[in-house]
Amino acid sequence: MTAEIIDGKAFAANLRARVAALVPAFVAARGRAPGLAVVLVGEDPASAVYVRSKGKMTREAGMESFEHKLGADTTQATLIALVDKLNNDPEVDGILVQLPLPRHIDEQAVLTRISPDKDVDGFHPVNAGRLATGLHGFVPCTPLGCLMLLEDRLGDLTGLDAVVIGRSNIVGKPMAALLTRASATVTLVHSKTRNLPHYLKHADIVVAAVGIAHFVKGEWLKPGATVIDVGINRTEDGLVGDVDFESAASVAGAITPVPGGVGPMTIACLLRNTLVAAHRNAGVPLEKGTI
Repeated sequence: MTAEIIDGKAFAANLRARVAALVPAFVAARGRAPGLAVVLVGEDPASAVYVRSKGKMTREAGMESFEHKLGADTTQATLIALVDKLNNDPEVDGILVQLPLPRHIDEQAVLTRISPDKDVDGFHPVNAGRLATGLHGFVPCTPLGCLMLLEDRLGDLTGLDAVVIGRSNIVGKPMAALLTRASATVTLVHSKTRNLPHYLKHADIVVAAVGIAHFVKGEWLKPGATVIDVGINRTEDGLVGDVDFESAASVAGAITPVPGGVGPMTIACLLRNTLVAAHRNAGVPLEKGTI
């Protein structure tokens, strides 16, 4: 069996195009474009590249990009003051503080300061609670993108057995909650789970977000399973995922590559969340299911 490759890059491009197509109607209704503020603290090269990419794609979608670059020695108080200012800025619909932050800054203190209604990254505890209890909120972009790819591939997920590998607040836990909301039967495991292959052998869906290169082996998988590889690990051979791609592709029915799978979906979902935030904050209706 040779797995079908799930093209996240193409899906993300289509999603960004759908977002861009809806921006003019918002501009006509409110007299301004949706606005995304991105805050970068320090000079981390990978973060700087990611912020530039976010800004470029935000502008290409017809939205405003407000970029705030602060020095690595910026105090926590200064950063929180900027977040407060953005919370109160009516031109800003979404706020994203790029992680990681310098060690002297408490990430949780900063992230919880962002208004839940502008938290387009979906990291605020209020939005986590909304997701867990089935209320409207913002879902972290990476798991949201994973769910979109799964539903595009499989359609209705009701009753399917899903295993999520990884228990982070950014991917693993919200991914499990999203799959539960989609009526899949979900098992959340991690690197310390005993006899982990036992769980994967019965899984129709596997989402790997454990942060260990080539962790998931093909022989662990149920034949025909759909595998979503969230991992991005830098190795001497370049970027690789959490799944041993070659062995998994010989067993799975469909699989995301690394790169080109889940990665492009993250920014596309960020733009989607920003557009949704703009409509909610401005009281402008957005037809359900549009994006």
